[in-house]
Amino acid sequence: MPRLSLPLLYLGAGHGAAFGRQAMLPRMLSEAQRRFLDAGRVAHLATADGGGAPHVVPVCYAIAGATLYVTIDEKPKRRDVPLKRLRNIQANPAVAVTVDRWDEDWTRLAWVMLRGRAEILHDGAEHDRAQALLRARYPQYRTMDLAPLPVIALRIERATGWGKLAEA
Repeated sequence: MPRLSLPLLYLGAGHGAAFGRQAMLPRMLSEAQRRFLDAGRVAHLATADGGGAPHVVPVCYAIAGATLYVTIDEKPKRRDVPLKRLRNIQANPAVAVTVDRWDEDWTRLAWVMLRGRAEILHDGAEHDRAQALLRARYPQYRTMDLAPLPVIALRIERATGWGKLAEA
């Protein structure tokens, strides 16, 4: 199956109306890729520390415009040191996120990878809007106190997709 990898371009309004401005969408995402990402429920966030050692974790996500958001939530985690993914982003903001579909029928395999630079949002309007998007997408977040917790904002620079994205 062919792999599509294009640089980030933008087009007009669309998703992200909750941000109170005309949102810019990554033009390199085909409609099939956009639907695939909208239908996906879990992504894998890949970060690397300053020495290049990789770290991958499953995450919940929401996309608005050319940014993918991941919040830190209340599930049990170590509290004596910041999470590895946050330490890695501070040392090396280059990250990748993959959403995939596995099936025993390998003709149905598919994935979309988004790459770019990540920022850690500790508060502010974008932080709050991102958490609202995530709460709307994942009911489990609605009972959690996310406000004091950071949000990872991946500024999408490149997208790559492979497989039969349009299949359910």
